[in-house]
Amino acid sequence: MARHQMLKLPKVLEEIDISRAAFYRMRARGKAPKLIKLPNGQIRIRRADLDAWWADCEQSAA
Repeated sequence: MARHQMLKLPKVLEEIDISRAAFYRMRARGKAPKLIKLPNGQIRIRRADLDAWWADCEQSAA
């Protein structure tokens, strides 16, 4: 069974080229990629969810 690729927040921030503060502002407005908060407080984002978020951004810009 294939495992989903889980990205750490610093990797996501680097890929979308925004600061941590900007990411949390987007998250507060409900505009950030879907995320998973682990019991230890760390955040992970599935590669598939990040790719879907990128696709939504492209459609919104068109």
